[in-house]
Amino acid sequence: MTVDLLLGLQWGDEGKGKIVDVLTSKYDIIARFQGGPNAGHTLEFDGIKHVLRTIPSGIFHKNAKNIIGNGVVIDPVVFHKEIEGLAKFDMDVTSKLFISRKAHLILPTHRLLDAASEASKGKAKIGSTLKGIGPTYMDKTGRNGIRVGDIELEDFKLRYRALADKHESMIAFYDVDLQYNLQEMEDEFFASIEELKKLTFIDSEEYLNKSLKEGKTILAEGAQGSLLDVDFGTYPFVTSSNTTAAGACTGLGIAPNRVKEVYGIFKAYTTRVGSGPFPTELFDEVGSAMAKIGNEFGSVTGRARRCGWLDLVALKYAVQVNGVTELYMMKGDVLSGFDTLKICTAYKYKGKEISHLPYNIEPENVEPVYTEIKGWQADLTKMTTYDELPKELKDYIEFIEKEVEVPIKVVSVGPDRTQTITK
Repeated sequence: MTVDLLLGLQWGDEGKGKIVDVLTSKYDIIARFQGGPNAGHTLEFDGIKHVLRTIPSGIFHKNAKNIIGNGVVIDPVVFHKEIEGLAKFDMDVTSKLFISRKAHLILPTHRLLDAASEASKGKAKIGSTLKGIGPTYMDKTGRNGIRVGDIELEDFKLRYRALADKHESMIAFYDVDLQYNLQEMEDEFFASIEELKKLTFIDSEEYLNKSLKEGKTILAEGAQGSLLDVDFGTYPFVTSSNTTAAGACTGLGIAPNRVKEVYGIFKAYTTRVGSGPFPTELFDEVGSAMAKIGNEFGSVTGRARRCGWLDLVALKYAVQVNGVTELYMMKGDVLSGFDTLKICTAYKYKGKEISHLPYNIEPENVEPVYTEIKGWQADLTKMTTYDELPKELKDYIEFIEKEVEVPIKVVSVGPDRTQTITK
């Protein structure tokens, strides 16, 4: 059997959690392959809104197994609270949630390092969520990290102490005013470690490849978005892991030839959280309306999202880098009511018009070139079939398909899992 991937194609917050939830019934295993607890995947059904941080979005389906892969970084404290949040729904999480021994742990001092590093940058801040994710990946690549499998070793606390002491000396180096009580943070950390031990640790690459041989179907779930990829995103305003399709191979231990479908998720417009260039960003009442109608606030951080018109230059780039085979368009309902819509189809870059994403898209180098399209007034949230959608929305969809040369198979018209139209 093969593995299908589901990825965000913008700067994150595209609505991946909802689509994973919709697709889960087709798969035996849902596997998260990168990122940390700053990634909030929101699912809404039966009148209840759920926000998952680390746990794969297939957890609400009875028969699906959920894997947290080696490419993920786990904060035991946040993770334990997430488990507790699911307990009130009478879910037997322990029987269908498995954690890779090779996944790295976020220590309390990683969070402190994150805060100290960001505070030291002043106006040059990258917009970190201060969850300790960047420092954890730095320890991973620096070969200093502590992994889930280390919890099973007798000298786990000695390993922890050695790394935490190193972190404290680094925090002192930053010379910023950082108030904290490490003892309290560690007490909570080690209590959460004990809770983590109640779950099943696995050699995830062996588990997944064995499952493929047994004919099981697997959906790999990405976090954040392609434009936040540490290699291919808008560096340095990116996350610390590979959010693109290649990250699924390294984050789960599956071979490239095992990948079949790549589902790319994007919003009908564009949003971004934190710092970094954003060519189509709107600073007027249109951008404010998008934010209000779309409830554009981070599901984990609560941070307001910057809003702008759909950027097809960036979208085509993400489609190309990921090898996307199907597109899913989210939040089409948010654009209802605008008389005219704009789509960025090219950039003016250093005096020339280009249609590819250049090395630097800072505002002094890039100016978006727009195509205008007639908007629609209809309320989409009660519509259930593609035929019901207004002609103007269909024209919008067909324009995008022609430009990116990949079909849009699903259009989301609301947050609930039922508000999903298949084309």
